[in-house]
Amino acid sequence: MTTAILAIDQGTTNSKAVLVSTDGDILARGSSPVGIEHPQPGWVEQSPLRLWQSVQEAIAACLAAAPSVEILGIAISNQRESVTIWDADSGKPLGPVVSWQCRRSAPACAELIAAGHAPRVQALTGLPIDPMFPGPKMKWLLDRVPAGNKVRLGTIDAWLIHCFTDGAVHACDAANAARSQLYDLNEQVWSDELCDLFGVTKSALPEVRDSASRFGVTKNVPGLSDGIPIASAIGDSHAALFGHGAFNPGDGKVTFGTGSSIMTTLPRFIAPQQGITTTIAWSIGGKPTYAFEGNILVSAASLPWMADMLGLADVQALTELAATAHAGGPGFVPAFVGLGAPYWHSDARALFSGITFNTSRAQMARAVTDSIAFQVHDVFKAMSAQSPTPLGRLYADGGPSKNTFLMQCVADTLNHAIIQCDAPEASALGAAYLAGLTLSVWPDLAAVAALPRAVNAIPPQVSDTVDRLLVWQDAIYRSTVSGPSSMSE
Repeated sequence: MTTAILAIDQGTTNSKAVLVSTDGDILARGSSPVGIEHPQPGWVEQSPLRLWQSVQEAIAACLAAAPSVEILGIAISNQRESVTIWDADSGKPLGPVVSWQCRRSAPACAELIAAGHAPRVQALTGLPIDPMFPGPKMKWLLDRVPAGNKVRLGTIDAWLIHCFTDGAVHACDAANAARSQLYDLNEQVWSDELCDLFGVTKSALPEVRDSASRFGVTKNVPGLSDGIPIASAIGDSHAALFGHGAFNPGDGKVTFGTGSSIMTTLPRFIAPQQGITTTIAWSIGGKPTYAFEGNILVSAASLPWMADMLGLADVQALTELAATAHAGGPGFVPAFVGLGAPYWHSDARALFSGITFNTSRAQMARAVTDSIAFQVHDVFKAMSAQSPTPLGRLYADGGPSKNTFLMQCVADTLNHAIIQCDAPEASALGAAYLAGLTLSVWPDLAAVAALPRAVNAIPPQVSDTVDRLLVWQDAIYRSTVSGPSSMSE
């Protein structure tokens, strides 16, 4: 009988299950949607029970596609910064999953920033005070639980581990803990100082373990035998970085989607100074690997918008038009919901800059395409200024990474080769590789790095990028000059 690792990729909109063989091949897939609720403007939440149900449905679909497979272990990759709360005795949810997208904690964050706590928080956690991160959201959840209840708080990996083990284990991995804003990255412990600052009960938090670790065994999970080890847990963006084999300091990845997540590994913990964050990428054998990260709020989402504006059939038609653009042309800033890394201006607004009577449709298309590459360029510029190691191998994943013209723009702008990865399940694969290390399927990182991957290297070419960057920088100035920065730098 074929043996495999069952990898769960629990995302914001879908839960996926993937069977990964001991050769690193994907044997079967399954998925199930997860509902999202917006009870008030700016509030985003999900049902913890529906989330767990979607995981079970994804597992059932996956196993139905490969019925003759023995499961060696379970790997968990999860949406980051979303948190929930449940009763420690009954295991019943005591509140919603408060999503990473949710802004309900914005007033609490503003008070903390006004009180001058931002520099200290960033020094300990590598993160700015922002509603995206769980600390203030955990306080919001705790405040709505009746006094006397013994509760458990956790990120989504902790909730799934609780569900898989029928409540026997309350634990999370170091990478997810690092995104909580309650975890001291240098000391690698839940911080008493941070828990007091955010008003979170430390005893309710999960035990922090390595990303490649045994998190208990399955019990009473429909469709699965009891006793299957949960062998890894890690946040989804971190899992993708691991899945690419970006193990050396300076190696990085860009995940292109609605927004973009950019990460590069570090040789040690470095507190970020401006525009980016620091996180634990993963932890193995008690040793964390750190990474810089930059989150771009709007990236490829601008492409279908512009295609529609120009009356084009699809994004492919847009990039084909952009490829014909002559030199010059306007700049475009996709600040539809403000700007994320490295600028962090919530008041910035989307705009075209420098349009004349000679501006062509092709030049407008190229300006939108360039905006994706230029945002990536600016994040890497901030990272390079603070990193002790130069940029190494740079991987690209996500649907837009398949567009060769777009990736050529990125390579030209960075003057650095881009490695296209045909890996739609990069997060699930990364979690599976970590589980394989726990279960001794693969002996070490070298063996994981040697697993086959479908990649295509795109080297930079001679281009007019310098001139285009000047136009971009002027457009960024015009987009941000009217509004103050929303994050201390």
